Amino acid sequence: MYELLKVCGRAKRGRLHTVHGVIETPVFMNVGTAAAIKGALSSMDLKEIGCQVELSNTYHLHVRPGDDVIYQLGGLHRFMNWDRPILTDSGGFQVFSLTELRGKIREEGVTFSSHVDGRKIFMGPEESMQIQSRLGSTIAMAFDECAPSKADRSYIEASVSRTTRWLDRCVAEMKRLNQQEETINPKQLLFGINQGGILADVRMEHAKRIAEKELDGYAVGGLAVGESHEEMYHILEVTVPLLPQNKPTYLMGVGTPENILEGVARGVDFFDCVLPARNGRHGHVYTNAGKLNLWNERYKLDDRPIAEDCQCPTCRHYSRAYVRHLLKAKEMLGMRLCVLHNLYYYNHLMAEIRQALEEDRFEQFKLQKLEGYHANAKSL
Repeated sequence: MYELLKVCGRAKRGRLHTVHGVIETPVFMNVGTAAAIKGALSSMDLKEIGCQVELSNTYHLHVRPGDDVIYQLGGLHRFMNWDRPILTDSGGFQVFSLTELRGKIREEGVTFSSHVDGRKIFMGPEESMQIQSRLGSTIAMAFDECAPSKADRSYIEASVSRTTRWLDRCVAEMKRLNQQEETINPKQLLFGINQGGILADVRMEHAKRIAEKELDGYAVGGLAVGESHEEMYHILEVTVPLLPQNKPTYLMGVGTPENILEGVARGVDFFDCVLPARNGRHGHVYTNAGKLNLWNERYKLDDRPIAEDCQCPTCRHYSRAYVRHLLKAKEMLGMRLCVLHNLYYYNHLMAEIRQALEEDRFEQFKLQKLEGYHANAKSL
């Protein structure tokens, strides 16, 4: 059940009750594609930095170690020692991004080759739901096609129609699976996905169609894949108001701290992105006054923490100079400390956003944060 606690303009402060605990929104989901955060972070680390939701990927877990293996070991929560909510992406994005399938998609689903061993795999709506059911995640995503954002109109319209038909099949299969005695999580939630590239009219029509279906949440997919930020924000402005306000809205694969602030302002509850972990692995770390590259020579003798106003484990115990030394020496600890800081930063940012919404000062908070990000960071 989703509680809409407060509305500030279009921004929402909400609370989603699940079988694995309450999710306070807006929320950033930490991306553990293969049931692990890249950067050597454990489930205990995630709790320490305030992570509410871990996100894993259906396709990647299906090919390795196999959803049947995870099912036999008690499901994904037990497998990775995580007792809080987990969202599983449907695998649709990976199926279409890892293969050359344009024009070869069948109504039944897609046959493609595994990136691990080359074996042929078939996945359609039913198969995606079955895999996610065996994983036992808290929230399952509907199987959809993420068409290229700037594909021609005829292709996008056909793709969106097929995605709508696939959603109906996902709903039916999820209902069937949740009624089976051997199902790990019979209260698994299902989110549908809005698609349509950057065609506003297609996005809006699709939002209306999926809003008619009784789903647990609604996602906006197929953005942050090459279009400009302005194009993305425009799509959110015309699409999100057509999705049910009394259900969570999820902007998939987004984004930077700036993107998150702008997304919240447009009514988004859920976010996920690989950027904080990926950038951290390369020594790029986030602060309230911009992003630092710890490889720079200027930090060689800098004994300050990454951010002096940060209470993450890295900033409480280590200096910029030390973390830079670790990166230069190719010590795994350097990468780990940067990822730990970045994910703490994102989760703390979401907590600050929620507090600002509760106190009716979100717009002021947003402008202050954006001004800090855009300021010259040379003093860092």
